[in-house]
Amino acid sequence: MKYTEISHFSHPQHILKFEYTEVPFKCDGCKEVGIGSRYRCSFCDFDLHMHCAVPSLSISHPFYPKCSFQFLSRPPGDTPRYCNACEKDVTGFVYHCKTCGFDLHPCCAKLPMVLDDGEVKLYLYRKVTSPCHRCGRKGRSWSYQSACKKYNLHVACVREMLVENWHELYFGGGKGSRKLQSQIPSLKNTLQTPHKRSKGKVKKCCEMAALALQFIISAVLGDPTALIAGVIGALMSRA
Repeated sequence: MKYTEISHFSHPQHILKFEYTEVPFKCDGCKEVGIGSRYRCSFCDFDLHMHCAVPSLSISHPFYPKCSFQFLSRPPGDTPRYCNACEKDVTGFVYHCKTCGFDLHPCCAKLPMVLDDGEVKLYLYRKVTSPCHRCGRKGRSWSYQSACKKYNLHVACVREMLVENWHELYFGGGKGSRKLQSQIPSLKNTLQTPHKRSKGKVKKCCEMAALALQFIISAVLGDPTALIAGVIGALMSRA
């Protein structure tokens, strides 16, 4: 259920209002990048992903059937934590399994098991045996893989692309700055093709990878909709 206005423990001084943005923002809950749907306090420039604004107190995940993940406002303990889905640092809101010690960013915990826009269908796997089109390696983090199993992209690699291309967003470029639109990861020189195939097949595979990448990025950013994927695709073409 979607509410237009909510109060939130992390920002009790003002009501947060639901809005939709095509401008990248940094979530003040999980400290990760977002785009699309959010809850915002315009007075304080305070933003929350949908998953962070209206979290589930406890969740389970099919990749960890024996775990029960509890929502926490900060990472447990004093040692650095990392997300078991994308392998990136956990510095804010997190889903944590006390028994196993696993951690998931809220957006990673809610990654769709299937991304389907009617043309491209991608499935989320904990581990895959085929190389990633970004880094050329196998294994590593969770991955989205095409139905034909010829295309694969690590969630960790998507996170790295976002950090690399949105350095300003993390380190002082100004939240909500419209100039960040042009810094959405470009497909130029980002996708490798580790498989040996004919030139025509390489081009077709990379075209599919480019289309699939739009939807994976939108899912990692917390809004896996065809609309926001289209926005990302348009912004990519400008880069």
